[in-house]
Formats: sequence, C-alpha cells, structure tokens
Amino acid sequence: MGENVNEIVHEMQRFSWVDYVVFVFMLAVSAVVGVYWGFMKKQTTQSDYLLGGRNMKVVPVAMSLVASFVSGITLLGSPTEVYMYGTQYAFIIGGIFLMSFVMTQIYLPVFHELKITSNYEYLSLRFDNRLRLFGSILFTITLIGWLPIVIYVPALAFNQVTGIDIHVITPVVCLVCIFYTSAGGLQAVVWTDVIQITAMFGAMALVAVKGTLDVGGFDVVWQRNFDSDRIEAPNWDPNPLARHTFWNLVVGGLVYWLQANSVNQTMVQRYLALPTLRGAKWAVFLFCIGISVLYCFCLYCGLLIYARFHDCDPLQTKLAKAKDQLLPLLVMDVLGDIPGLPGVFVAGIFSAALSSLSTSLNSMSAVVLEDYYKPFFKKNLSERQTNWLLRSVVVLLGALCLGLVFVVEKMGTILQLTMTLEAMTMGPQLGVFTMGILMPWVDATGALVGGISGLAAMSWWCLSAQMAIARGQISHPHKTLTTSGCQYSYNATEAITSIHVQVDEVNPILRVSYMWYTLAGALVTLCVGAAVSRINRVRGKAHVPPAPRLLAPQLRRFYKEPPHPSDEPYIRAYGNNKEACDLNSTSLNLKMIDECDEIS
Repeated sequence: MGENVNEIVHEMQRFSWVDYVVFVFMLAVSAVVGVYWGFMKKQTTQSDYLLGGRNMKVVPVAMSLVASFVSGITLLGSPTEVYMYGTQYAFIIGGIFLMSFVMTQIYLPVFHELKITSNYEYLSLRFDNRLRLFGSILFTITLIGWLPIVIYVPALAFNQVTGIDIHVITPVVCLVCIFYTSAGGLQAVVWTDVIQITAMFGAMALVAVKGTLDVGGFDVVWQRNFDSDRIEAPNWDPNPLARHTFWNLVVGGLVYWLQANSVNQTMVQRYLALPTLRGAKWAVFLFCIGISVLYCFCLYCGLLIYARFHDCDPLQTKLAKAKDQLLPLLVMDVLGDIPGLPGVFVAGIFSAALSSLSTSLNSMSAVVLEDYYKPFFKKNLSERQTNWLLRSVVVLLGALCLGLVFVVEKMGTILQLTMTLEAMTMGPQLGVFTMGILMPWVDATGALVGGISGLAAMSWWCLSAQMAIARGQISHPHKTLTTSGCQYSYNATEAITSIHVQVDEVNPILRVSYMWYTLAGALVTLCVGAAVSRINRVRGKAHVPPAPRLLAPQLRRFYKEPPHPSDEPYIRAYGNNKEACDLNSTSLNLKMIDECDEIS
C-alpha cells in the first residue's frame, strides 16, 4: 500500500484543457441556440414563447421530454442504487410503459383538445379558480424546492473530477441557462434539449463501452455482480414495507410516472405544443422508449461500478466522499487518460441539469401568466407587457434557485427534505386532476377538501418517515461491500456501518416503501373528495355535471353537454347543425353565408 487515498483522489482530477474546451463548447452551443430563437427567429406572441406556436415536431419534443425529465440526480443516483441495492429497481420500466397507455387514453386527450396553455387552467374549467390556485401553488413550491438540488448535484460531480469549487461553476452554468430560456422561449428550450440529450446518451455510452472493456468484458461484469447477488429476479413479496418489489415498482411506479408525465406542467406544456393529438401520443411513446434506454445505461453503469471496485469499496475508503460521486469516480478511472472524454461526460451531466432547469423556468413563466395573473387581474396585457412578464419570471426564478443552491450546500439534510416535499405534493396533484377527469360527480368543494387532506396526510407521513431515517430508526440493508482488495492506505475507522433497530421502535406505517407515496396521496385525495361531494349532495347542494369535453373520452357518451349561451344564435339559425358556419364557404349556400356573417 504505497499511496494513500488523498493522493489517488488528486491524481484522478485530471481535467485537461481539452476537457474544459468540450465543456465550454456545450455551454456556448446552448447560448447560440438562445440567440437564434430569441433575436433571429423572434418569439413575437405568447403562444410562440410558451408553446412554440403549437407547431412543434414530434421527435424534437420527445427528445426534449427525455432530457428535461432526466436530471443529474437520475444520472448519478441510478448507478448508485444498483451498486448499493442491486437491479430490482430496473422493473420500474414496466411502470413507465403502463403509464404511456393510461396517459394517452385518459389524460392527454382532455388537455390537448382544450388547447390550454397551463394544465392548471383545466382545474378552473372543471371546478373553479380555487382549485386552479391550489394546483399552481403546489407546483411552484415543489419546483422551487427541487431546482436547487438539480443544479447542486452536477456541481458536486464537477468538483469530483476537477477540484473546482461549486461556487465558481454554478453561477456560470445557471446564467447561460437563464439567458437562452428567457431569450428563446420554448423553441430554445426544446432545441437545446435535443443537443443536450445527445450529449447525455453519448456520455453514458462512452462510459459503458470503455468501462466494460477495461474490466475485461461483459462476462466479467455480469459474473461479479451475479456472485454478489446484485443481479436480481423479480421480488414478488406483497409486503408494503419491502423497499423495492415488483408490485411497488410497477404499480407504484405507474402512479408516480402518471403524475410526473400526465399532469405536470413541465411535461404537459411540451405535449400541448404539438399540433395534433396523434402527434402528442407518438411523443409519449417515443419518450417512454428514450427514458427506458437511458435508464438501462444508468443501471448498467451501476453494475460496472461494482465490477470495477468489487474488492475495494470507494465509499468506505473515502475515495468517493458521497454516493452521488461514484459515477464520476468511475468516469475518471475509465476515461481520465483520454483527453476530452471526461469533458464529454461532465457536459452530459450538466446537460441534464440545464434541460431540467430551462424547462422548469419556461413552465413557471406560463403558470405565473395563466394561473396567477389572468384569473385575478382584469387588465389585459399587451404583447410587449406579456413578453416582459414572461422573461422577468425566468430571470427572477433562475436567480432565486441559484441563491438557494448555496443554502442547500450549507444544510445537508435539506436534500432529504426537498425530495420528501416532492412526494408530499405529487399524490394530491394527481388526485385532484383524476377527480376532474374520471369522477364527474365530484364538485369543487369536494376536490379542494380532498386535495388539502391529501397534502396534510402526506406531509405528516413523509416528514415523519424522513425524521425516523435521519435518527437511524429506519435503515435498509445494502448488498455486500468489501475493502479486502484495496491497494492503497485509508482510514479504516470511517467504514460504512448499517444501523439495525427493532421493528417495534417506529410506527410501521413509516416503514412503508417510498414507492407507494404518490399512490397513497392520490387515494386519500380521491376518497375524501368523493365523500365530501356526496355529503354536499345529501345536504341539497346543487351539482351541475361537467361538460363532456372536460371528462375522459370513455365517459363522454354518458353526459350530454348543455348549450352554451353564446351558441344560441347558431342553434336558432341551424338547429343542432351550428357547426355549419365553421365549414368552408364553398359548402354553404348564399343564404347560409349571409346568416353566418350576421351571427358572427
């Protein structure tokens, strides 16, 4: 044992000038895209800025969806999951494809046919502005809590491979992102995402191929992981306390992905930017394929990390100071000798962060305009004022998230609390939208009480569970890790230890797998909402059935839409064939054309 761990860490920080050039080139390309769409192809209207004029193409939008959904947390956290706990998590891909079927049949047709900008606008059409405000506030809180983590995690990876302080890199990267998002709108977001997802796939493919060759081939990778029980068959245990099983990954994963993809403004906004429902459905299908392939790359890199460090765990030796630095450690070990390749990887990790940040900033500008301003202020904004408002939201929210990065750095426990915050709000949001689309008998008061009840229940549950984990009352045993083959010296007293406590020391409900959180929050919201609506009906409160277009396509034939007051002149002129006025004039006789002109 000649070298010590600190010397090896220093040797691995071999970020050459070529790597810096690659990294800076990625930022420059993103900025150029913003300049193109912001100044050369000006976004003149609100629809252009927020929805690309509703004329986007399917493949770029699908690639953008994958890029924005996969943050640095996913790229760095998924390999760690396999390294620590095995491959059981891979079965969540089944939940992803189930989600695509449910979403395209139930949720997407409703939003797309309404031609809305913010999906929270649906809540005011189906219920009232109270629900619209409730949903948009939940979205805002979750976003402000989540984005600093998205920025902070890749900064840690950059620090691992370069040694450069995160205080230097995060402002530069965030300012570039704020610039191209505020300048170019959704078009800039989508096309930078296309470039960035290419960088992500390229980075993960490079690591997978070169790492496999260095270890000795795929057979060696498979055998070492198989011998350590990391290659796992489906766990059919129905026990809800088990951390990962086939059931909670597929069923719980289905519900989690439904919320994340079907009713989340950051995702729905891109589907609404496509001109046809058919195109939007194709985008969902391509998104599922893309996200599944990327997950497979991430999970395989977890197997690769173990195959490389199977006899010398870098977490116990502190070669990696945090679990999220395992993949960057593998990258520098595998690619560090080849100038430029570490730069490609770091560019890929930051691309994931940039795409998530830019998409969220653009979506938040839509929510502020559509859900915070329009329902509560009567003054109509000019196009110029609208553009200033949208861009101001991007700049201010971006600056706020950048500032919160430094708060996250100082308060390590906020990482867990922020991820818990996401779990607290996801279930109630999905529940409220589901009541609107699938439960016509639920009224606005029932939906609001249900949403608040779901939020309160999940807040208690999630926060209590996180506190129990922080106190060491709940732990999950990881796979075998050893340092028996280490060829360098390290401080053996800092080895990882698992804390085991008696089951009866903590409330059993707190030990339920986190994969059930979104489903639990949605069920509480649905049950309370249905019960309150039923009580209101018993008390004699009138309930007007919703318009069929606000319900899932499968329910519409059971409900006949009452005529809208503005339609009455058409109905008097043409009976039930009021759509005749919307036909091409060549299909109307002269009398009908005159009547149409009078009506319009």
